[in-house]
Amino acid sequence: MSIFLNNVTYIDWQNHEITTGNLRVDTGNNGMIEFVDSCPDEAIDCQGKLITKSFVCAHHHAYSALARGMPLPQKTPQNFVQILEYIWWNLDKKLDQEMIRASALVTALSCLKNGVTFVIDHHASPFAIENSLEIIAEAFDEVGISHLLCYEMSGRDGEDCQQKGLQETERYLQNRPGLVGLHASFTVSDDLMKSAVDLAEKYDSGIHIHVAEDLADQEACKKEHHCRVIQRLDKFGILNFPKTILGHCIHLDQNERSVLSGSEAWIAVNTESNLNNNVGLFSNRGGLEERVLLGTDGMHSDMLRSTQFNYLCHKDHDGLSVPDFYLRLRRAHKYLKTNNFSGDSDNNLIILNYNSPTPVTTNNWLGHIFYGLTSDSVESVIANGEWVVKDRQPVRTNEDEILAFAKEQAIRLWEKLI
Repeated sequence: MSIFLNNVTYIDWQNHEITTGNLRVDTGNNGMIEFVDSCPDEAIDCQGKLITKSFVCAHHHAYSALARGMPLPQKTPQNFVQILEYIWWNLDKKLDQEMIRASALVTALSCLKNGVTFVIDHHASPFAIENSLEIIAEAFDEVGISHLLCYEMSGRDGEDCQQKGLQETERYLQNRPGLVGLHASFTVSDDLMKSAVDLAEKYDSGIHIHVAEDLADQEACKKEHHCRVIQRLDKFGILNFPKTILGHCIHLDQNERSVLSGSEAWIAVNTESNLNNNVGLFSNRGGLEERVLLGTDGMHSDMLRSTQFNYLCHKDHDGLSVPDFYLRLRRAHKYLKTNNFSGDSDNNLIILNYNSPTPVTTNNWLGHIFYGLTSDSVESVIANGEWVVKDRQPVRTNEDEILAFAKEQAIRLWEKLI
């Protein structure tokens, strides 16, 4: 059954043209929208609201959702590798299936309330690997968010975990679309990298991997493999997959940029996380801009916030205009469409209750995106043609129950961290 909206002010996400009238929203993963002459009596009145396409998060870590307020690490990290060792690798080792489910439910809920209806997630739980991706997928489905998942494989927790990661990845790809996840070059052996590429080829997938987030990744690659990270990935064919996503890509030299600019791979930039970890900022030098996507790296689930931070931090040295930064937010739609992933059609919409003191026009819409709108303006969300948030309340699930469950699991997790 279609959703009908009347008195609509619709802003086209590609050309910013504003259309008013009555809108029919079809259901389904590939549903369309169409302006119609009239609406049935049950139509929702959108007078005074703005409607546009919802957002995609191109790099998330749902497993970090229970970290907010967690105990401080027993040792204070002095560099990026120690941040991983003392905080994130300590946390992911403690996760069990209930914690994974709670993290996924909270992440999905937060995404939808921030107007994000599609998440590309990178999961890690080295001692609770089996069925972990399906747990996340079912939680996302329950709340009403589309997804593209992978398990973050590495050799850092031993051969047994590595093999279980490969098994989990293949089991998931046999039943659902997904990616083949790797942590980063400095934790991935040649054997594991080859096995990952073999899986990506077998299931027509791609690799989702962290790349040169810190100089330590490059230093380890030069020491152990006598090349830089991009050259190593290129050697294994990872850059040839049009579905491949490379997270961060901060510490690249000009030769790596040249190789990457001529490849099929996409780059997921995560500005706030990079600032938080003090690893530097991505640069689009070398013709990389046309492949740039935006993510949150698990910091939060707010793509408007990520876009605004990216703009403020990069506008002085990336040589881009305001429309170019907006394209970074929206390019994930192109990634999904080009690679034939369903769940991000035109019938994914956000309804904004945005009481601006100035007019909203086709010509100034981006000014409102970067300097006015916040996720607090997201009043309702339609995903795949169905209501998932209505008047700021989730439709399919009980928010209070999810948060109560998450608090229980957070306490269990934190007790393990002490």
